[in-house]
Amino acid sequence: MSANSTTGQAVACTRSRVDTRTVVTLAMLTAIAFVVSYLCKAIPSVNGFLDFDFKDVVICIGGFLYGPVAAAVVAAVASVLQMFLVSTTGPIGCIMNVLATCAFCCTASFCYKKLHTMKGAILGLALGIVALTVTMLLWNYLITPYYMTGVTREYVAALLVPVFLPFNVAKGGLNMAATLLLYKPVVESLRRAGLVNPSVSGQERKSNTGVFLFAFALLVTFVLLALVLMGIL
Repeated sequence: MSANSTTGQAVACTRSRVDTRTVVTLAMLTAIAFVVSYLCKAIPSVNGFLDFDFKDVVICIGGFLYGPVAAAVVAAVASVLQMFLVSTTGPIGCIMNVLATCAFCCTASFCYKKLHTMKGAILGLALGIVALTVTMLLWNYLITPYYMTGVTREYVAALLVPVFLPFNVAKGGLNMAATLLLYKPVVESLRRAGLVNPSVSGQERKSNTGVFLFAFALLVTFVLLALVLMGIL
């Protein structure tokens, strides 16, 4: 057997192991995202029908690891599982779920892929909040009257600024803060389990107290906003 043949087989074997680890990791993240969605049903709704869903944190971590396409795939699979096992809004609710998650996670993942630094992560997540808010303002205006009985487009339009806008900003802000706080510990756990290579997750970075404090301040701010929107404060 030639040296080239041996090298080719070794490369193919390595790629196979990497692909298997990627599939296993994404499948595990999908399952976790679904469980998070299920648990989030215990959180009070805003205006009776807007639910805070933190599966975007899990999906965003997957997107940071493997790119926006992986985030979109996990979002779609998790939303379909949610439609059949958790949600009561049917296919339209599933579509809205995918649109919301992809707007946030794919935008953030794309930016992080282009600028693979903490600044890139923060910028990507901030742009993800903007994309989520704009996308859902448009699609709630277009689709909500079709799946909510007795709700007119005029009624929805009247809720865009006082309800939909702050809700999506709060939801995106909470997901941004949680992603910044959880990304490094989750990736380190996946690396210790042998599911993520150092080359996939990026170089080791020293703990950044400033980023932690920033993320914590964001979390507190948007938790307070969420509590106001839910009528608790």
